[in-house]
Amino acid sequence: MTETRRPRRQWTGHVVLGLLGIACIFPIYWMYATSFRRPADVGDASLFPWPLSIQGYRDAAHIIDIGGLLLNTFAVAGLTAAGQLLTSLFAAYALTRWRFRGQQLAYLLFVGTWLVPFQVTMLPNYIVIVQLGLLNTLAGVIVPMLCSVLGVMMLRQHLQAFPRELLEAATMDGRSSWATLWTVVVPNLRAPLASLAILLFITSWNEYFWPAMVLRQSRSVIQLGLEGFFSPEGTDWSALMAAAGLACLPVFALYLVLQRQIVSAFVRSGIR
Repeated sequence: MTETRRPRRQWTGHVVLGLLGIACIFPIYWMYATSFRRPADVGDASLFPWPLSIQGYRDAAHIIDIGGLLLNTFAVAGLTAAGQLLTSLFAAYALTRWRFRGQQLAYLLFVGTWLVPFQVTMLPNYIVIVQLGLLNTLAGVIVPMLCSVLGVMMLRQHLQAFPRELLEAATMDGRSSWATLWTVVVPNLRAPLASLAILLFITSWNEYFWPAMVLRQSRSVIQLGLEGFFSPEGTDWSALMAAAGLACLPVFALYLVLQRQIVSAFVRSGIR
């Protein structure tokens, strides 16, 4: 009886997961389907657009500089994610490599900053950006976001499970702490670093509120550039969906490149 119920439960679970997957994918499919409709058929509710048209992509390229905006957004997201990954690695390594008085308290205070809403810190950050002369620049978007509490927490968890025998062996071999980090720790954390990198990249890529504050006079990133499709005369939905679809492609490409490391990181964390 139990053996009969088990396949039924597995089948039910697969059906539920399949339905949830369809529910998650459908908005993305609808976005691309709308982008390939003719402007006159944009209100059509059919699942499959026909006849296909690339007029929406032509209109999108005419309304905004998609290539330039995507390049700027990729630079902002890439530099922000790289900075957050680097600072998170240094902080997590320091918190697990050495023991010092008040270490746990310092970590708890550091994590406590994660609970502070962004609306509380945005005004001090904005004042600092103005004083540094970085208003309306891409650097003004990047500089205040170079630290990530989430990144420190995730890497600290992985480093706590890192074999200390390897660190001790590196020390006995005469390697400095800096050399141990780059020759021993980092090569063995490629999967967690890759998964964290794509998470930080996507978070920065999707950021809208902070770039809107800093780049108030220049819509230099794709998130702000999409506002150019809204006007009192109406919204060109075909062009808007085309631009939004193009904005998703770099994230999809990054995931395809790093998917093996990401899956490996989740599998290892589950085994641990």
